[in-house]
Order: sequence, then C-alpha cells, then structure tokens
Amino acid sequence: MKILVISDEPSRWLWDFYEKEKLEGVDLILSCGDLPASYLSFLVTMTNVPLLYVNGNHDHYDRKAPEGCICIEDDIYEYKGLRILGLGGSMRYKPGASNQYTETEMSTRVRKLKRLIQKKKGFDILLTHAPAKGLGDLEDLPHNGFATFVELIEKYQPRFFFHGHVHMNYGRDVKREKTYGTTVIVNAFEKYELDIEV
Repeated sequence: MKILVISDEPSRWLWDFYEKEKLEGVDLILSCGDLPASYLSFLVTMTNVPLLYVNGNHDHYDRKAPEGCICIEDDIYEYKGLRILGLGGSMRYKPGASNQYTETEMSTRVRKLKRLIQKKKGFDILLTHAPAKGLGDLEDLPHNGFATFVELIEKYQPRFFFHGHVHMNYGRDVKREKTYGTTVIVNAFEKYELDIEV
C-alpha cells in the first residue's frame, strides 16, 4: 500500500505544479495537521482515495472542515487491515487556544481511548500533530512533545508514528526519520511517501 503523509506546509510540487502522474498509485493520504482545508480537499479530489486527518494547532477545521476528508481525532480508523489512531493538537502554550493541550489533558484523552484500543487489539499507525517527548521535539514549549505518546509507543509498539509540527527548516537537528524500539517515527513535514505491506 502506498501512503502519502502530509503536514504543516502544502507541497508546491503537488499543488502549484500539479500533474496527475505525481499522485498515481497513492492508496491512502494521512494529514498530521496545520494544512489549509482547500489543500486537503484538492488532494482527495485528485486521488479519489481516503484522506484521514487530525487537527494541528494553527488550522481552523472547526470553522471550515476539508470536504471529502475524514477526521480521526480520538478514534481508530481501519483501512484495508491498517488500524490508525488519531490524536491532534500541540502542547498548550497560549491560554484558551484551541487544539492545544497540557500533558495532563493529552493523557486524559489517551486514557479515554483505552477500551477502544483494547477492542481493536492495538493500532498499527499513530497519527498526531505534535511529536513525542524526546523523539523529534524541540526544547521550546510550543514545540515540546508529549510523554503520553512515548508511553503509547512503548506499550503498543505500532509500526509507524507520523507527526508534524516541527518543520524541517527549523534547523539541522530536525530529523526526518528515526526508530524507537520497533516503531518507525516520521516527521511528515510537507510530504512523505512510503510503501507498506498490509
């Protein structure tokens, strides 16, 4: 299965310089947030495949949701044998801001999903906006990762953890890929493609 994972910044190569062939063979699109709703709707229209998304901390899907796309916040979506758990948002750094959470608030969200995760016998992909603590995050509060995500990875050992939020152009220390245990962690900034067996 060919998966396109996107986050934070629209790919000019896909949007501004669109050619049908560039999206050929894509079976599933996953969005880690902070992308214009119009961009997501464009991609789902041009590919006619499911586009699953979580919220970032700068998008406003509550005002205008991307048409034809599926929000998987606080849910596990199954597609052709893949179980995908969605948890959007970032660390809270502004009082009252939407899609921002304290560590305790994110932990509470995860705790409420425990029964669903057990029912589905785990998950294959963790799809978030923010990174996990110490696994691709930065030291400043807005770009801190969640320790709760580390606990999820350690307990359920998903095949993949896709996140955004930390842009690849933030500095040399920002890595695209890493492995934690048996989980492949990918910073999906702009776009990332992979083929996986299901």
